[in-house]
Amino acid sequence: MPVRFTELVQLRKLYDRSSDQVALMDKVAAKRLAGAALGPEWVVPTLWSGTALPDDVPFPVPAMLKARHGCNQNAVLSRTPTAEQWRRLQRRSQRWQRSAYGIWLDEWAYRDVPRGLIAEPLLGGQLPLPIDYKIYVFGGQATHVQVHLDRGGRHRWILHDRDWRPLVDNIDHPPAPASLSAMLAAAETLGRGKSFLRVDFYEVSGHPLFGEFCLYPGSGFDPFAADWIDLELGALWLAAMPG
Repeated sequence: MPVRFTELVQLRKLYDRSSDQVALMDKVAAKRLAGAALGPEWVVPTLWSGTALPDDVPFPVPAMLKARHGCNQNAVLSRTPTAEQWRRLQRRSQRWQRSAYGIWLDEWAYRDVPRGLIAEPLLGGQLPLPIDYKIYVFGGQATHVQVHLDRGGRHRWILHDRDWRPLVDNIDHPPAPASLSAMLAAAETLGRGKSFLRVDFYEVSGHPLFGEFCLYPGSGFDPFAADWIDLELGALWLAAMPG
């Protein structure tokens, strides 16, 4: 039986076909689920959605364009693009939709998400991108917060416990978000009834916003800063499994 967190991610990828997983990976459906559970004030507005970008920019800028059906398929529009920049983005966004995301890593839940695009306001209105707070929830209990810094540049991340103590020493010491307690409570609401779910948030001007759900952190391949962390998170996941 797998005992490490990374091993349990692989187990989920290979065998878990829970019926709600597709909706969790669908960026449109996920926003609807979060809004229903937490309230509309937690959800980043959708400026536009579709399957193909028209010839003219159909949403106000600055904005973020994302693929509905995958991860790391996005484009930041910090200013109105030139005609050539827009044509390149049209072609790029079509490439995002040519195949089901996650097939090469066996991330099953992405397979049946409808392919498409959504545009949202650029949070904060300008670069840099806001800090990403990724909360690990086991059996409805939020236990850890992974903080992602400088996502548009020297991307790095730090794992904290729920009391904002880093699990290992780091050069970076980001302060806890003002809305941390609200994020933890929201993550527990959204993760209730699931053995493991990661729920991601942003904070803009002290206000927490839902980002997305994650079933397969790092696809089970990203190493942790220390080996014991992989085992500790694995133990939490095993304890939360039914039966």
